[in-house]
Amino acid sequence: MKAIVLPPKPKELLLLESLSKRKKLSAEENRYFLNLKKGHEGELLFTDLASKTEGDRLVLNNLLIEHNQTTFQIDCLILTETRIFLYEVKNFEGDFYLEGDKFYKKPRRELNNPLLQLNRTASLLRQLLLSLGLNTPIEANVVFTHPAFTLYQAPLDSPIIFPNQITNHLRMINNQAIKLTNKSERIAAKLLQLNKTESPHQRLPSFRYEELQKGIICPACRMFSMVSGRGICKCESCGHKESVATTVLRQVEEF
Repeated sequence: MKAIVLPPKPKELLLLESLSKRKKLSAEENRYFLNLKKGHEGELLFTDLASKTEGDRLVLNNLLIEHNQTTFQIDCLILTETRIFLYEVKNFEGDFYLEGDKFYKKPRRELNNPLLQLNRTASLLRQLLLSLGLNTPIEANVVFTHPAFTLYQAPLDSPIIFPNQITNHLRMINNQAIKLTNKSERIAAKLLQLNKTESPHQRLPSFRYEELQKGIICPACRMFSMVSGRGICKCESCGHKESVATTVLRQVEEF
């Protein structure tokens, strides 16, 4: 059995996408928005690669779990019968290096160390599983997805998967996987049950409804150029067509 679920867009990213079309974000807000977007694209890429390989496993993405009054995020989990593979997914681009416990982008801009993030997440997940009476081994890795990523000074034993190693790593999991039982399904069901839909740490720009640009945005070209007539909405810029009902539901969801 193979169950692959594409990671849904975080609600914070959806909100920022909508706001960015209808108001000018500040430089800091736009940078944060683009980082969220790039991170989500990295998760989609990793999940897509996982979906193209065979094997008996379950894949869970973008989980936000609260345990013992501590909230932690899981980018991706692959559940096999004998082991849980935990991934901190990063879509970084450019040249980076490690210096002790510090993580830098060249020339010397310090960022949060994804290896420390991974250790924290793995520890909290292990505690959660033990509280549920489960002692399934966890193998945790930081996976870098962008082909233009380079990391210098990483120790050989670091739990890191580089872009050119992803395919072989997933193949290794598939070669070792045995038939899943209900145990793996129960773990997946419990994690999904504990999953929170909204992060308590959302960073949304302040705005007033009056300052937002009004109008219907074309889902194809992103222009404010949709016009309606005879049950159809058509974009005057790119020619995209959809039913009025589809347009109305899309606008209601955005609002």
